[in-house]
Amino acid sequence: MASKAAHKRLTKEYMTMQRDPPPFVWAVPEEKNILTWNYLIRGPPDSPFAGGEYHGVLLFPSEYPFKPPGIKMLTPSGRFQPDRKICFSMSDFHPGTWNPAWSVSTILTGLLSFMLSDEMTTGSVTSTDSDKRLYAVRSHKWNLTQKRFKEAFPDYCTPAMRDLPNMGEKERGSASTNDLPPDPTSAPSIVPPQISETTITQSALPTSSTTTDPNALSRPSQPGANGEAAANARGWADAWRQVFWEKWRWGVILALALVVSRMSSR
Repeated sequence: MASKAAHKRLTKEYMTMQRDPPPFVWAVPEEKNILTWNYLIRGPPDSPFAGGEYHGVLLFPSEYPFKPPGIKMLTPSGRFQPDRKICFSMSDFHPGTWNPAWSVSTILTGLLSFMLSDEMTTGSVTSTDSDKRLYAVRSHKWNLTQKRFKEAFPDYCTPAMRDLPNMGEKERGSASTNDLPPDPTSAPSIVPPQISETTITQSALPTSSTTTDPNALSRPSQPGANGEAAANARGWADAWRQVFWEKWRWGVILALALVVSRMSSR
């Protein structure tokens, strides 16, 4: 049974695996026991394992992350003995070198790196590159016959082998941001209007009909300045005429009222 610390840590690592899986690796814990994880490793290109699909298990102790897990690969690969614990620096063969900061992603990335090497250890086997390529070709078909694989990875039990969530596109620099779906939480982008170079040139330079000053090109242009000044002058003139008209009209009315008042008083 997992300790509280192990359960919390492995739950967090499952979320990290879902959000940001390492290249050529995928892993999920068993529903009934979070201490047992099933993993998939895909053979990277330019390696004898290219096109291969390798299923294995991580067996975590209840004291994790303070003790390392046991590691097995179940799919025949030509590199490791099927269903036998593998000895390397991140496994339970070396508790003295274990680092509690290492995670599921770190362990499986290290296992993939170790798989690509020729170092011999407990749980490894010797085979030629041709043998490894043959195992890679047969790997998916072999996995489909295994009950444990079908229970752990139902989404990958398809006649044609499916890619893992991260097949190394980012690391190889072949991923394009144009191929990514739009982020629904991001603000819509504002596309500036397309302005041609000819339009900019024609609008920036004054024509002969607007100026005869030979120094006009050396001075910063003020498009519309004269028109704005004329419009402002007309506005002020209209305002003053309105003020005079209002005063004149009321003056006439007051004068008439005064005359009528004097005539009535007589």
